Amino acid sequence: MTLELLSALTVFAFVGSATPGPNNLMLMASGANYGFTRSIPHMLGISIGFSVMIILVGAGLARIFDAYPASYIVLKVVSVLYLTFLAWKIATAAPIRKAGENGKPMTFLQAAAFQWVNPKAWAMALTALSVYAPGQTLMAFAVVAAVFGIVNLPSITLWTVLGQQMARVLTNPKRLHIFNWTMATLLMASLYPVLAPA
Repeated sequence: MTLELLSALTVFAFVGSATPGPNNLMLMASGANYGFTRSIPHMLGISIGFSVMIILVGAGLARIFDAYPASYIVLKVVSVLYLTFLAWKIATAAPIRKAGENGKPMTFLQAAAFQWVNPKAWAMALTALSVYAPGQTLMAFAVVAAVFGIVNLPSITLWTVLGQQMARVLTNPKRLHIFNWTMATLLMASLYPVLAPA
């Protein structure tokens, strides 16, 4: 991979990782509701899970989806249902003092598995593999995955920290309620590209 291509991939990975999407909105809500430390498994699950997803998709999973076009519809339905469920969980999260004691932030495995039903993750993975993986070799896929892994973790960490800092303002249950419902609404709005007619 040339230095030019690597630089372009790094910019693409940063923009994709730092801009709002389901992962970042959920991390912001997690930081606000559970704090930074309890959100670390969620962050690592996203970063590592997405890197693994890139390698597996590049290694042939995309060909399976191409061979069975109905699988795209199944993936879309599962994605919409799961994101709706997550939006509901965010909207109805307990107040911070209760969430800190009894709440359950997303685990590493849940966050890693979520990448497979995250529409933005699929769009980023397929774009990165088709544009930035010259020769479509396993080594090229590994480089793309590594770049995303390196760039992604600091980017998503900022969203968690932002949520944690917002927790200082969200000590009032009414403000927290508004924040959680806003995050849930934005999460549902992130489905627009999936649901909009082509």
